[in-house]
Amino acid sequence: MMNRRHLVAALSVFCLMGQAAAEEAPLVFAVNEGVSYRVNPGATTERFREISQDIGKLLKRPVRVQPVSDYKELAAGLAEQRYDLAYVHPAHHAIRAMTRSSYHLVALTKGFTDYRASFLVRGDSPLKSLADLKGLKVGAPDEDSITSVLMRATLRDALGPQLPELSYVKLQEAVPFMVEHGMVATGVSASRAVVKDWQDKGGKVLLTSKPVPIKHLIASIQLPSAQRAQLTAYFVGLEQTPEGKKRLEALNVPGFVEFDQDALMGIGKWLGV
Repeated sequence: MMNRRHLVAALSVFCLMGQAAAEEAPLVFAVNEGVSYRVNPGATTERFREISQDIGKLLKRPVRVQPVSDYKELAAGLAEQRYDLAYVHPAHHAIRAMTRSSYHLVALTKGFTDYRASFLVRGDSPLKSLADLKGLKVGAPDEDSITSVLMRATLRDALGPQLPELSYVKLQEAVPFMVEHGMVATGVSASRAVVKDWQDKGGKVLLTSKPVPIKHLIASIQLPSAQRAQLTAYFVGLEQTPEGKKRLEALNVPGFVEFDQDALMGIGKWLGV
């Protein structure tokens, strides 16, 4: 039989092994880049490769980038605290994670702090305002996209809780087709390229929604506050160095900024989160 001294020694070894394993557990960095745009998960991992290596050195633990394109999977992972760090395109999912799952805002993405949804109509449309949409049909990308969340919030402001009939398609690029061929009276897109192309072809914008910031970088409460502060300093400081600028070029964003989390909660109330 194992005597007490040997038992204590064995338990100490097991504890040290457990501690070492915990220290080596990778930080899971989830990345979602929207649901209504075409996204290549392999390309996402590559774009975030050098940033993940920097974070690993900063926090002294390995980092695993996990592209998450499905919103149901994203919501479940955030609710279950499966992601230590998450870069989330849709504002409503990021805000919900902060409200319900104790995630903390690390930074917002520059250039994406005034994301707006535009209501597209044909050039010969008689519509003058959203009030004219009563009894008509509205088209939009994926029902759980931030574009459609923005659309519904804007329609509630204009029409009250009784919304027009809504028709959804998967991608932003498909919305103009619905409008052009009379399938809907107006179609909603937040893609600047889609809106510009629509206007260049003679289409009109009936109304543009209030702006909201998208592409939130959030961190789990499981990360110590000191590490969250390190992450904020790292991302906000990227544009200050040549190496950091290369990281931003890979992401195709101009930089990151700090923001008031309470202000986001207010935006979330308007969005209906």
